[in-house]
Formats: sequence, structure tokens, C-alpha cells
Amino acid sequence: MDTFRLFMVTWNVATAEPPDDIMSLLQLNSQEKSDVYVIGLQEVRATPLKFATDVAFGDSWSCLFMDTLTPLGYIKVSSVRMQGLLLLLFSKLEHVPFIRDIRTTYTRTGICGYWGNKGGVSMRFFFYGHSLCFLNCHLTAHIHYASERVEEFEHILNSQMFDSKDAPSVLDHKLVFWFGDLNFRIDDHGMHFIRNCINSKKFNLLWSKDQLTMMKKKFPRLQQFEEGPLDFQPTYKYDLNSDEYDSRLQTAWFGLIGKKRKPAWCDRILWRMNPKPPPENEDKEPDGDDDDDDDDDEEERFKEAMDEFPLGVVQDTYTSNMEYSTSDHKPVMGIFRLELRKMYETPLVCVSAEGEWSADMDAVVTYRILEQFLSSTWDWIGLYKVGFQSVSDYITYTWVKDDQVAFSNDVIQVYVSKEEIPVQGGECVLCYYSSNLQCIVGISEPFKVHESQAAIEEGFLFENTSRLDRALES
Repeated sequence: MDTFRLFMVTWNVATAEPPDDIMSLLQLNSQEKSDVYVIGLQEVRATPLKFATDVAFGDSWSCLFMDTLTPLGYIKVSSVRMQGLLLLLFSKLEHVPFIRDIRTTYTRTGICGYWGNKGGVSMRFFFYGHSLCFLNCHLTAHIHYASERVEEFEHILNSQMFDSKDAPSVLDHKLVFWFGDLNFRIDDHGMHFIRNCINSKKFNLLWSKDQLTMMKKKFPRLQQFEEGPLDFQPTYKYDLNSDEYDSRLQTAWFGLIGKKRKPAWCDRILWRMNPKPPPENEDKEPDGDDDDDDDDDEEERFKEAMDEFPLGVVQDTYTSNMEYSTSDHKPVMGIFRLELRKMYETPLVCVSAEGEWSADMDAVVTYRILEQFLSSTWDWIGLYKVGFQSVSDYITYTWVKDDQVAFSNDVIQVYVSKEEIPVQGGECVLCYYSSNLQCIVGISEPFKVHESQAAIEEGFLFENTSRLDRALES
């Protein structure tokens, strides 16, 4: 069994621009590094002009996460956005060829399903052969709509389908994470009692009246989801740029004074295993006469359980971060250990650069199919600068079918025109992208692209270099 560290964040950012520094949010100063980051944001600013700009040039939140994580060896593997809902997946580069068959979808629930201010975005993929699904939701607000929130969640689960025979719906996946601004509030208790419990850190006195906890007793589907203890103070509703709960006199219509919002655990992270592994000591009879036999039996049961359930999840951390105050919500983090048996340990494709590369001559890429998969004429091999930020951050690419120059049973070669190679050179890698699986399935070892000797001899100053060279200079 191998262990991987999964770091999750959910944060309703209330249309604010990102802070200058998110090192603390991602706990990047910790000695223990995460393998995968999954970040779910709600209420990202999505005015028509801002949304169009984000689509064309990238939104400020994604750019901040990329600028922070890329220098540490991570890349953005995939993302999905629906208006203010944003879901991001980052991974260490070494795991990228083993994150396969990525699919994303979304469901609108605002204004009878026509508006995307509320709803859910999801991303599924196979991680070393195990199906994972992440569902980031923003459900309807206000304290009296707990049942409506459950109905919205049920609608999202029923409506989201993926183009996959193995796991066509959210709950078909082996491990599902449901998180986001779920908007469940604290019922019955008055403002004074809630604040006294928070100030004295007696959070457990509020748990029984947490709406999500109460709804889980009524709805079987909710009971399938587990959650860590709420041992952190409620994450909503704060004054902006403050750690104080809602204290302003809020003016409602016609000059009336509106009610202050009661603190609540709106921002949550839950998970569900499918199927759920048996209890650790199930069917074990207490008989202490033969300890060796008991140890052997326990080991055998463990092996059988791992054969049937070769994936386990343990939550190490569930907390909020009080340092960030640009929103009326505080971000919530969950750190998990994924304990699994790798279903595969080799990439689907082995790709490499043939010979020396420079802009003075056409170059050749060699690749070999290590395991059969459904290839496509839309598959391509991209040239990336070492330290690239995302799948779309390529310098240039070549189609594996159109640009093929040699083929054998073992090795296939495709060419790259010298006009597409950066004259300035640099450290690069090649990545094979599968259109059907929507992911990178093979990464080459880093290699050097040499400076163009012709450009040096001619005193070329690079003013008129292509987009490729400018990408390397940035």
C-alpha cells in the first residue's frame, strides 16, 4: 500500500480579489508536502465583463494558485468553472501521468436551474487506477431552507453524469468528496448562546443543532457521507477585514434594521467510500488462548479486506484559517491520507526527444506505447518549459498522426518544425496528451534546447521572435 497526501480547501471568497500571499492557506511551510491539492472556491467575481476576461486570460485566483504552487513542482492538471464556482486540481509532476480519464461537469440550481450563482461543479478522474470524484457546491442560503439545500444536493447528484462506463454518476466512484459553501446553519440556539459557546470553545454544545448534522438523521443518502469533528469555530458570518462576527447595523428595505446573521459552519468537507470497508474487527471473537493464531487470523482478514477494498482514506486535519479576512467566510482546509494499492505503475506512453534540439534544424520526437489505450487522431505531444504551470502552458505541439515520420511495432517518430522551436533555447520536457482521456499520459526526461547558432552568428536580437520565444523569456 502507498500513501498519498491530499490537501483540500473550500472558501467562499465573496467576490473579493485574492490576497497577496496564500502560503499559510496551503500550509506550504510545513515539512510534510502534499501530493495533490484540490481547491474549491465559491462566489468568485463573475460579472459578464470579468467572466469574459477570465475565460480569455485566466482568472486571478487560478493565476495566484499557479504562481504559488508551480515553483514547488506542482502543475494545474484540470479546472472547471460555473460563474462564481471554481474547482482546481493541482498535482506533483510525478503523479500527472497517473491521473487519467479526467471529466468535469456542472449543474445550475439558481433561478429554477437557469442561473449558475448556485449549484455544483465536479471533477472526476482515476488516480493510480482508483476512481475519485470531487463535488464543489454552493447551496441556497438562509436559515429556513435546510430541506431545500438537501433537495438541491439530491438534484445535483441525480443530474451530473460523466462519459464513462466505469463510473457514470458521482456516487459510482470509489471515493467521493462533497464540499463547499453548503450553507447549513445552526438552528434553535439564540445569538447570545452561540457566541458564548464559541468564546469558550465549547463547540460541541452546538453540534446537535447544526442543520447538516440534523439532516443526516433524516436522509439516508446524507448518512453515507462522513465528516470530521467540527472542532473549529464557525466560519460564517464575519465582518470584512475582521475576526469579529456580524456586528454591523444592517439596514433593510424602507429603513428597517435587518437581523444579524448567526455564526454557522456553512463551509464543509465530507467524503464517502463506495463500498464502505468492513469494520476493522468485524466477526472477530474474543478468545485470548492463542495469540499467534489471532495474529495470523487478523493478518489474513486484513489481506482479504485489502484485496476487496484496496483504497482507504484517513482525515488528518479538519480546520479553518483565521488569517484571511477579505471575505465574510473563513477558508476551511481538510488534509487526508489516501492509502491505496497502485493499479498501475508505468505511464501509458514513453516519450523522449531524439538527438539535439535547436531552432537550426527540424527535430524528432520518439514515443512508445507501453500499455494499450484508446488513442485518437487528436492526440498531441507538447513541448513545455521545465516548471510549466498547466496543461495549456505549452510552447508548441505536434499532432501524433499528422506529423508522423516513422513507425514500427515498437517505436513511433514525429517531427517538429524548426520554425516552432524557440531560438533562445532552454530546459524543456515533452508531454503526450490523450484527447480521449483528457490528460497527459507520458512525460519525457528534461532535455536542453540549444540556442540557435544561426541567430547568434547573425546577431539576431529576438525582437521579432515568435510567441514561443516570448513564452520562454517570461
